[in-house]
Amino acid sequence: MTVTLKASTKILDLAKKFPFLFDTLVDISPKLKRLKNPILQKTIGKRATLTDVSKISKVPLNRLFVLLSESISKNANENVIIDKEDQEKGEWQEELQKRQVKLKELVLKLHAGQDLEPLQEEFKEILGDVSATEIAEMEQSLISSGELTAQQVTALCDLHIQVFKESLDVQEKPESIPGHPVNTYMSENNEARRLVGILKENPSDSDTLDELKKIVIHYQRLQNQLFPVLEKAGITGPSTVMWAKQDEIKDMLNDAGESSLDKVLAAIEDMIYKEENILYPMALETLSEYDWARVRIGEEEIGYAWVTPGNKWEPITPIDIHQADQAPESPKIKLNTGNLTLKEIDLILRHLPIDISFVDAHEKVVYYSATDDRVFPRSPGVIGRSVINCHPQKSYDKVKAIMDAFREGTQDKAMFWIQIGGRFIVIGYYAVRDDKGEFMGTLEVSQDVTEIRSLEGEQRLLNWDS
Repeated sequence: MTVTLKASTKILDLAKKFPFLFDTLVDISPKLKRLKNPILQKTIGKRATLTDVSKISKVPLNRLFVLLSESISKNANENVIIDKEDQEKGEWQEELQKRQVKLKELVLKLHAGQDLEPLQEEFKEILGDVSATEIAEMEQSLISSGELTAQQVTALCDLHIQVFKESLDVQEKPESIPGHPVNTYMSENNEARRLVGILKENPSDSDTLDELKKIVIHYQRLQNQLFPVLEKAGITGPSTVMWAKQDEIKDMLNDAGESSLDKVLAAIEDMIYKEENILYPMALETLSEYDWARVRIGEEEIGYAWVTPGNKWEPITPIDIHQADQAPESPKIKLNTGNLTLKEIDLILRHLPIDISFVDAHEKVVYYSATDDRVFPRSPGVIGRSVINCHPQKSYDKVKAIMDAFREGTQDKAMFWIQIGGRFIVIGYYAVRDDKGEFMGTLEVSQDVTEIRSLEGEQRLLNWDS
C-alpha cells in the first residue's frame, strides 16, 4: 500500500489511519498537542492540512514531509510518496485568526459592561468551543495591542472564565508522569482541594488553615519557575494576570478570619480551575521538553507545598541546561583592590550575610546570590528575566520609578523596610555606575536585621554563644 503526502492532506484523516502520528506530531512541536483535543477534532481541527501544521509548528513543509514519512515507514511499514507539486492549502490557521478576532470582541463587550448571560449565548452560537491556548493568546493580544491593560484583564479575568467555562469543562485534563512540573502542580492542587473541603465543613479549624497557607509556596514556584519560561516564549499576559490574583489570595490568607474565610476558599478554588484549565494546558502546548527541564531545575530552591515530586521524569540534556561541569581552578582575576579566582568570588558572594541581586542596564536580572537562607526566594528561572516581571503587578509603578531615576541620574538609592512573620527586613536598591558615571545597573540588597536592631551596649570580647 502507498501513502501520498501533500500540502493539502488533512492531518486528522492521516492520523486516524495512523494513530501513532499523534505522538510524532507532539515530538515535532508541543503546539501540535492541541490536535489530540476531541473537541477541536470535531470542529475546526478537522480542516487542518499539512500546510497548517507547518505554519503552527514553524517546521518547513518539506521537513514535515520527511518527518511524517519516516514515522509512517518505520511504524507501519508503508511506502510513502511525497507530492511536492501540490499547492499549499491551509484553512485552520486562518480560522484560528478569525476566532481570535471574535474572542476579543466578546471580551471587549464584557469589559464595556454588557451582561454576562447574553455574551455566553453569543459565544456558544459563534464559537462553540475554545481551547486554553486560545484564551491565553486572546488575553496576551489585548494587552500587547494596548486595547486593555494587564490590570483591566486581571480585574475581569474571572468573568472571562465564566464566559468560556462550559467549553473548558469538557477539555481533557493535562497528564504527565511523576517528576514533571505539571504533575507536581496537580498533586499540590489536589491537596489544596482537600484542605479547602475540610475548612468548608469546619471554618474554625485553625490548624488546617495554617496548613492551607503553604499554597503560597506553590504560587512562588509558578511565579519564579514557570512564568519566566513562558515569558521567554513570548507569553506574558496570562502569567501577569495570575500573579496578581495569587497575591490577592496571599493577602486574604494572612487576614483570613471566619467572616472572610468563604471568600478566600472560593478564590483558591477559582485559581485551581484557572491553572488546570488554562495555564497548564496552554503551557503544555507551548513549551518543549527542554523548556520543562528549565522549569524543573531550581524548583527545590523554592520548595514544595505538601508533596514530594516523583522521579520517573527526568530533564533532558541536563548538561546543556545547567552548566555545572567541574572546571579546573580558574586563574586569578584582577579586581580594583586585589585578585580572586571565579570560585573565590562565587563563594564570597554566597557567604555574604545579606542577599543580593543585580539587574543590568537593560533591566534584566543577571545575577542573584544563592545564599542558604534567602529572605526572598529566587531560582535560576529569574536569570534573564525583565525585573518588572519579577514583581507583582501592584509594584510595577514603584519598580519603574526606581529604574528611571537611577538611569537618569536623579537618584542613587531607594530604601524600604517591612515586617514579615515578626522579622524586620530592610531592602535597599543602589544605582551601580562606573568610574565615568555611566549607569551599569541596579544592586538589590535584602537583609534580616531583627537581631541587629535588638543589640544594646557593647561586646568587645569573643563570645561564641552571642
